[in-house]
This record gives sequence, C-alpha cells and structure tokens, in this order.
Amino acid sequence: MKRRLVGTCAAVVALAVVSAAAVIVAAAKIDFSGTWVLDPARSESVPAGMEQALTVTHTGDTLAVVLKIKPPQGAERTINYTYEINGKETEFTADGPPGGATSSSKAKRTASWSADGNSIEVKEEIPVQTPEGPDTTYATRKWTLSPDGKDLNIEQKQITPTGTSQFKRIFVKKS
Repeated sequence: MKRRLVGTCAAVVALAVVSAAAVIVAAAKIDFSGTWVLDPARSESVPAGMEQALTVTHTGDTLAVVLKIKPPQGAERTINYTYEINGKETEFTADGPPGGATSSSKAKRTASWSADGNSIEVKEEIPVQTPEGPDTTYATRKWTLSPDGKDLNIEQKQITPTGTSQFKRIFVKKS
C-alpha cells in the first residue's frame, strides 16, 4: 500500500512538472530582433520600386524599430519608433503624413501580445488635419514571424478621412 501511495505521489509530481513546463513553453514569446528587408514580390500594396528595411531591437516587452524607406522617387527617410507591448495606451508623436498627420500630432498607441505569444497587435489613433477640419486616422498592425523565424509579416489596415487601405509587408531576415 505504501509503495502504491509513493508511486501515485511520484506520478502526480511528474505530471505537475510536465504541465508547468508546457505552460512556460506556451507562454514564451517570440523575439522580433534582427535586420529585415522588404520582399516586394511577396508583399501586397507596395508601390513599384519601393525599398524598406527594418532594424528591430526586442527587449522584454519593448520593440525599438528603425524603419528606412526609399521611395521610387525621392530621398531615403528614416523613422524611429517604439512599441511598449503591455496593452496600455501610450502617447507618441506621429511622423509624417498617413492621412494628413503633421510632425507635431500627438497620437495614441496600444500594443498587445496575442494570447499564444506568437504575434503582436498595435492600434493607433492619429489626429489629422483635413480641409474640412480636424479628424482622426486609425491604424492597426499585426506582426507575426514565420515558424522558421526567417520571415516577418506585418499586416496593416488604415482608416483615414479619405478611405480605408490595407497593406501586407513581408520582410526577410538578414541578420
């Protein structure tokens, strides 16, 4: 009887350890760090000749991003931004025009992990100035990595005073 009780207790402890390890593995979040280059052939709604590169530093729940954009005509532009992936609203300064934002637009951003820790979703509200007066642009982005970690997929939807647009950008990891 005593052996049976010890065996049962050992089995329960082993099951608890395996279950705890499975929860820890399931809760592990992916790391977006790296240098990523746009693959225009697999992306959607990318102007012909557009080049983009991302350098992402991912530390804990913070993504520091340097985006370099080289349009078909015009000078290369660099945009720096940070996502705090904690589900809390943060204020940021909107950079550039999507939908008419000015460089001084104080915008709101919320970034959250998916339940499985395999992607993040970012929501933004950006005040814009239109000929009719002040308005708001809304944007959502979903960042996901391919299972092998070599491709970064960023899907974006923007609702501006002039209409709705959707983009899908596939970036290939360079380092």
